[in-house]
Amino acid sequence: MTTVTQTVSERYSCMDRESELELVERLRAGDATAFDVVYHEFNARLFSFVARLTRNRERAEDLLEETWLRLVTHAGRLQPETRLGPWLFAVARNLHVSYCRSRMLEESYGESGPGLWPVASISSPFEQTAGNELEARFEAGLAVLPPIYREVLLLVAVEGLEPAEAAGICGVTAPALRQRLKRGRDLLAKHMERTRSARARADRRQSDRVAV
Repeated sequence: MTTVTQTVSERYSCMDRESELELVERLRAGDATAFDVVYHEFNARLFSFVARLTRNRERAEDLLEETWLRLVTHAGRLQPETRLGPWLFAVARNLHVSYCRSRMLEESYGESGPGLWPVASISSPFEQTAGNELEARFEAGLAVLPPIYREVLLLVAVEGLEPAEAAGICGVTAPALRQRLKRGRDLLAKHMERTRSARARADRRQSDRVAV
């Protein structure tokens, strides 16, 4: 885990298992206040996840809203032992995959084809608000990773899920998940190092011009 991912993970409180099981039971019983508690606990984390997956704020907000609607719709059918974090991240991730597939279908019809989802092309909030150079390099590296590596890093390194939980969310075996995680970390580290080196060279050139 990098300094950045560790810092990000520590921003969020961890719900103990006993409280989680109680919340699941209340959700199954239709307790509206239980939904409020879950929303408060996970909403920021879910938005961070889908915003970084999609790199599009409007699309992320649509996926986030649909994720919560799925919880409301299916709360009564949750299993008593459900882990809420993995369940919610799985729903959000599957909605993103469905969106991507729908966009591929749209493109096969051409521009005159049916519009299945709203599309926008604004920059990610993370590109606008990265607080320091390291975090900026992390976000830039994350943005250019292929989606299968980006989602794994977000789930494990940023959100702190166990690899086995992330494997279930992504629909792959644990060994395959670990391979993706290693590959994703390697690619991210290389991109961050290239960015650091390029910035250092630019700073040196600027210093040389000032000296002259």
